[in-house]
Amino acid sequence: MLLARSLLRMSSHNPLMRLEQRAAEADQIIEFLKQQVQLLKEKAVVQASMREEKKLMVENTKLKKDIEELKKQLLEKEGCRGVLEVPVLSGEALVECSSKPNPPAASPPSLSASPAVTAAEGSPPKDEGKKKKAEKKGGEKQEKKQAAPQEDAAVDVSRLDMRVGRIMTAEKHPDADSLYVEQVDVGEASPRTVVSGLVKHIPLDQMQNRMAVLMCNLKPAKMRGVVSQAMVMCASSPDKVEILDPPAGAVPGDRVTFQSFPGQPDKELNPKKKVWEQIQPDLRTDGQCVATYKGDPFQVPGKGVCKAQTMSNSGIK
Repeated sequence: MLLARSLLRMSSHNPLMRLEQRAAEADQIIEFLKQQVQLLKEKAVVQASMREEKKLMVENTKLKKDIEELKKQLLEKEGCRGVLEVPVLSGEALVECSSKPNPPAASPPSLSASPAVTAAEGSPPKDEGKKKKAEKKGGEKQEKKQAAPQEDAAVDVSRLDMRVGRIMTAEKHPDADSLYVEQVDVGEASPRTVVSGLVKHIPLDQMQNRMAVLMCNLKPAKMRGVVSQAMVMCASSPDKVEILDPPAGAVPGDRVTFQSFPGQPDKELNPKKKVWEQIQPDLRTDGQCVATYKGDPFQVPGKGVCKAQTMSNSGIK
């Protein structure tokens, strides 16, 4: 009886043991499959990276070919315009061009050369004139490039070259009753000729040997046959004109500056840019007759401000 019960218990436990074994095997299989899936993922990533690398290499090769083709086209176009290639670094897509090639070193004349040959060697080459013209044109282009940033600067009173000057002599224009012709010292080696329409406003005797403020970078202009090289700055209204007076102690050539506008003046104002026409409306005398630009006084550093004699709240031109 006891033996029968033991056999019954063993037969009831065997299925559970089998199930546990199968479960353990299933776990092992699942873990193996997970490892295989991970390996497949890593392999796929590697393959994708290799494909991307190959694709980039192909694109890089194509870009290099395109660059070489563009470089060839550029050299052909520059060659048509007479620009010579000057290689700087080998292996780089950089090209420097020069329109002024270095002349070859001249070999010394032979001691046995005849006088005719020596004279021929000493004479200038036929294309020397062409070279000089090309150099001059290149210099003009360089000057224009240097002037361009200045012309594009902000338009304010710092663009004007205003200096203290002394009107040495003045006389009436020979061909215009309303104009004076003055010789003005503005601190340069020789005086400037200035033509001013002041005959109706300032007596001739008051124009002699007097201090004034001059704008010196207007483009010279011919006025009834006389070239004017500057402009006398005046307080002005429809009925009255007064020449601006520099501060006491100022001397010819002193710069007139503005504290809030510290820029450098143009070498010469370009009439096409109309810089003076944009600035002039903001030039006025204040309530104390002090000349100002947008409220900032005309001043000679360390010496004082520029003023009109009696004209307050008036325009300046």
